[in-house]
Amino acid sequence: QVQLVESGGGLVQPGGSLRLSCAASGSIYSIDAMGWYRQAPGKERELVATISSLGSTNYADSVKDRFTISRDNAKKAGFLQMNSLKPEDTAVYLCNADLWLSRDLEREYWGKGTSVTVSS
Repeated sequence: QVQLVESGGGLVQPGGSLRLSCAASGSIYSIDAMGWYRQAPGKERELVATISSLGSTNYADSVKDRFTISRDNAKKAGFLQMNSLKPEDTAVYLCNADLWLSRDLEREYWGKGTSVTVSS
């Protein structure tokens, strides 16, 4: 089964750091564009960061200069390094990626999410 699985979430203090991972598994050929989204309780899902197949990145204004999105094509994985965390960063973080399942078929997948709580 092709899937994306996030890991690395947890409880951290304000100002702390956390690195989230998103691993693709199953029979895939490669990962195209990837992104991280987050959703806090009672709030709408928002885009945090994206990275293209060639490594071009974009960030939400709220996380610029604090978060870094990256990828490892050999590992078929993506990452989100989160520094200088703030309480408002508390949310479930979800990985999204376009996966090439064959030479002719690309599909979008979502992970189930990993919870991040920033609190003292």
